[in-house]
Amino acid sequence: MTTPPERFETERLQLRPPVTEDAAAIFATYARDPEVTRYVTWRPHTRTADTLEFLRYCAEGWAKNGPFNWVITLRESGHLVGAIELRPQGHRVELGYVLGRGYWGRGLMTEAACAVTRWALAQPDVYRVWAVCDVANRASARVLEKAGMQREGLLRGWSLHPNAGDTPRDCWCYARVKEAGVARCP
Repeated sequence: MTTPPERFETERLQLRPPVTEDAAAIFATYARDPEVTRYVTWRPHTRTADTLEFLRYCAEGWAKNGPFNWVITLRESGHLVGAIELRPQGHRVELGYVLGRGYWGRGLMTEAACAVTRWALAQPDVYRVWAVCDVANRASARVLEKAGMQREGLLRGWSLHPNAGDTPRDCWCYARVKEAGVARCP
Protein backbone atom coordinates (compact mmCIF):
# COMPACT_ATOMS: atom_id res chain seq x y z
CA MET A 1 0.00 0.00 0.00
CA THR A 2 1.25 3.45 -0.80
CA THR A 3 1.41 6.02 1.96
CA PRO A 4 -2.05 7.49 2.44
CA PRO A 5 -2.72 11.21 2.27
CA GLU A 6 -2.07 13.10 5.47
CA ARG A 7 -5.44 14.78 5.21
CA PHE A 8 -8.94 13.76 4.31
CA GLU A 9 -11.88 16.16 4.09
CA THR A 10 -15.50 15.10 4.16
CA GLU A 11 -18.70 17.09 4.33
CA ARG A 12 -18.37 17.64 8.10
CA LEU A 13 -14.90 16.39 9.02
CA GLN A 14 -11.19 16.87 8.56
CA LEU A 15 -8.78 14.03 9.27
CA ARG A 16 -5.11 14.81 9.88
CA PRO A 17 -2.12 13.20 11.59
CA PRO A 18 -2.10 13.83 15.33
CA VAL A 19 0.50 16.17 16.79
CA THR A 20 1.84 16.65 20.32
CA GLU A 21 -0.40 19.68 20.78
CA ASP A 22 -3.43 17.36 20.49
CA ALA A 23 -2.57 15.53 23.72
CA ALA A 24 -4.90 17.50 26.00
CA ALA A 25 -7.85 17.27 23.59
CA ILE A 26 -7.34 13.53 23.00
CA PHE A 27 -7.09 12.91 26.73
CA ALA A 28 -10.19 14.96 27.53
CA THR A 29 -12.36 13.89 24.57
CA TYR A 30 -11.96 10.11 24.55
CA ALA A 31 -8.74 8.57 25.88
CA ARG A 32 -9.60 8.74 29.58
CA ASP A 33 -13.30 7.88 29.24
CA PRO A 34 -14.01 4.32 30.47
CA GLU A 35 -17.23 4.13 28.47
CA VAL A 36 -15.52 5.13 25.21
CA THR A 37 -12.62 2.72 25.81
CA ARG A 38 -14.76 -0.20 26.96
CA TYR A 39 -14.20 -2.27 23.79
CA VAL A 40 -10.71 -1.18 22.74
CA THR A 41 -7.48 -3.12 23.27
CA TRP A 42 -5.93 -0.50 25.57
CA ARG A 43 -6.76 0.81 29.01
CA PRO A 44 -8.09 4.35 29.52
CA HIS A 45 -5.35 6.91 29.87
CA THR A 46 -4.91 8.03 33.46
CA ARG A 47 -2.58 10.92 32.70
CA THR A 48 -1.53 12.95 29.69
CA ALA A 49 1.80 11.10 29.66
CA ASP A 50 -0.17 8.05 28.41
CA THR A 51 -1.57 10.16 25.61
CA LEU A 52 1.90 11.48 24.72
CA GLU A 53 3.08 7.86 24.42
CA PHE A 54 0.21 7.20 22.01
CA LEU A 55 1.26 10.24 19.97
CA ARG A 56 4.82 8.85 19.73
CA TYR A 57 3.31 5.59 18.40
CA CYS A 58 1.38 7.61 15.80
CA ALA A 59 4.49 9.49 14.66
CA GLU A 60 6.42 6.20 14.34
CA GLY A 61 3.65 4.78 12.17
CA TRP A 62 3.85 7.66 9.73
CA ALA A 63 7.66 7.36 9.65
CA LYS A 64 7.64 3.57 9.14
CA ASN A 65 4.82 3.10 6.60
CA GLY A 66 2.10 2.24 9.09
CA PRO A 67 0.00 2.02 10.99
CA PHE A 68 -1.44 5.37 9.97
CA ASN A 69 -3.45 7.41 12.47
CA TRP A 70 -5.54 10.51 11.96
CA VAL A 71 -7.37 12.62 14.48
CA ILE A 72 -10.91 13.43 13.45
CA THR A 73 -11.88 17.07 13.75
CA LEU A 74 -15.05 18.98 12.93
CA ARG A 75 -14.57 21.08 9.79
CA GLU A 76 -16.43 24.11 11.11
CA SER A 77 -14.79 24.40 14.51
CA GLY A 78 -11.62 22.30 14.28
CA HIS A 79 -12.71 20.56 17.50
CA LEU A 80 -11.09 17.14 17.94
CA VAL A 81 -13.74 14.40 18.28
CA GLY A 82 -11.91 11.07 17.77
CA ALA A 83 -9.31 9.11 15.85
CA ILE A 84 -9.12 6.52 13.09
CA GLU A 85 -6.32 4.18 12.07
CA LEU A 86 -5.38 2.08 9.03
CA ARG A 87 -3.06 -0.88 9.56
CA PRO A 88 -1.56 -2.15 6.27
CA GLN A 89 -1.21 -5.94 6.01
CA GLY A 90 -0.13 -6.72 2.46
CA HIS A 91 -3.24 -6.77 0.24
CA ARG A 92 -5.40 -6.19 3.33
CA VAL A 93 -5.88 -3.09 5.48
CA GLU A 94 -7.33 -3.22 8.98
CA LEU A 95 -9.45 -0.35 10.28
CA GLY A 96 -9.75 0.83 13.88
CA TYR A 97 -11.36 3.89 15.42
CA VAL A 98 -12.54 5.67 18.55
CA LEU A 99 -14.98 8.54 18.98
CA GLY A 100 -15.65 10.80 21.94
CA ARG A 101 -18.92 9.98 23.71
CA GLY A 102 -20.35 13.45 23.12
CA TYR A 103 -20.24 12.78 19.37
CA TRP A 104 -21.91 9.36 19.26
CA GLY A 105 -25.01 8.86 17.16
CA ARG A 106 -24.34 11.60 14.60
CA GLY A 107 -22.86 9.49 11.78
CA LEU A 108 -19.43 11.08 12.19
CA MET A 109 -17.49 7.82 12.45
CA THR A 110 -19.30 6.35 9.47
CA GLU A 111 -18.28 9.45 7.49
CA ALA A 112 -14.64 9.08 8.54
CA ALA A 113 -14.61 5.30 7.94
CA CYS A 114 -16.05 5.77 4.46
CA ALA A 115 -13.36 8.30 3.55
CA VAL A 116 -10.39 6.13 4.53
CA THR A 117 -11.99 2.90 3.26
CA ARG A 118 -12.75 4.48 -0.11
CA TRP A 119 -9.13 5.64 -0.41
CA ALA A 120 -7.71 2.26 0.64
CA LEU A 121 -9.80 0.26 -1.83
CA ALA A 122 -8.81 2.65 -4.62
CA GLN A 123 -5.18 1.54 -4.19
CA PRO A 124 -4.15 -1.02 -6.83
CA ASP A 125 -2.60 -3.40 -4.28
CA VAL A 126 -5.39 -3.30 -1.67
CA TYR A 127 -8.25 -5.78 -2.06
CA ARG A 128 -9.73 -5.92 1.42
CA VAL A 129 -10.48 -3.47 4.23
CA TRP A 130 -11.55 -5.21 7.39
CA ALA A 131 -12.30 -4.58 11.04
CA VAL A 132 -13.46 -6.42 14.11
CA CYS A 133 -15.73 -5.31 16.91
CA ASP A 134 -16.76 -6.88 20.18
CA VAL A 135 -20.05 -8.74 19.82
CA ALA A 136 -21.53 -6.53 22.54
CA ASN A 137 -20.53 -3.31 20.76
CA ARG A 138 -23.65 -2.84 18.64
CA ALA A 139 -22.85 0.79 17.83
CA SER A 140 -19.50 -0.13 16.27
CA ALA A 141 -21.10 -2.96 14.31
CA ARG A 142 -23.60 -0.46 12.94
CA VAL A 143 -20.81 1.94 11.91
CA LEU A 144 -19.12 -0.84 9.95
CA GLU A 145 -22.36 -1.86 8.27
CA LYS A 146 -23.18 1.74 7.33
CA ALA A 147 -19.65 2.08 5.92
CA GLY A 148 -20.50 -0.71 3.47
CA MET A 149 -18.83 -3.60 5.24
CA GLN A 150 -20.41 -7.03 5.48
CA ARG A 151 -20.37 -9.20 8.56
CA GLU A 152 -18.34 -12.26 7.65
CA GLY A 153 -18.50 -14.21 10.85
CA LEU A 154 -17.83 -14.69 14.52
CA LEU A 155 -14.24 -14.86 15.76
CA ARG A 156 -14.33 -16.74 19.06
CA GLY A 157 -11.97 -15.49 21.77
CA TRP A 158 -10.42 -13.12 19.22
CA SER A 159 -9.43 -9.99 21.09
CA LEU A 160 -8.61 -8.97 24.63
CA HIS A 161 -10.57 -5.87 25.62
CA PRO A 162 -9.14 -5.27 29.10
CA ASN A 163 -11.84 -2.78 30.03
CA ALA A 164 -14.58 -5.36 29.39
CA GLY A 165 -12.94 -8.38 31.02
CA ASP A 166 -9.79 -10.38 31.63
CA THR A 167 -10.23 -12.99 28.89
CA PRO A 168 -10.27 -12.64 25.09
CA ARG A 169 -13.72 -11.77 23.81
CA ASP A 170 -15.74 -12.85 20.80
CA CYS A 171 -15.74 -10.38 17.94
CA TRP A 172 -17.62 -9.92 14.71
CA CYS A 173 -15.44 -9.70 11.61
CA TYR A 174 -16.51 -7.21 8.96
CA ALA A 175 -14.97 -6.48 5.57
CA ARG A 176 -15.33 -4.71 2.24
CA VAL A 177 -13.53 -6.18 -0.70
CA LYS A 178 -12.67 -4.71 -4.05
CA GLU A 179 -15.11 -6.14 -6.55
CA ALA A 180 -14.57 -5.57 -10.26
CA GLY A 181 -12.60 -2.42 -9.45
CA VAL A 182 -15.46 -0.85 -7.52
CA ALA A 183 -14.55 1.04 -4.34
CA ARG A 184 -17.75 2.85 -3.39
CA CYS A 185 -18.96 3.77 0.04
CA PRO A 186 -22.70 4.05 0.61
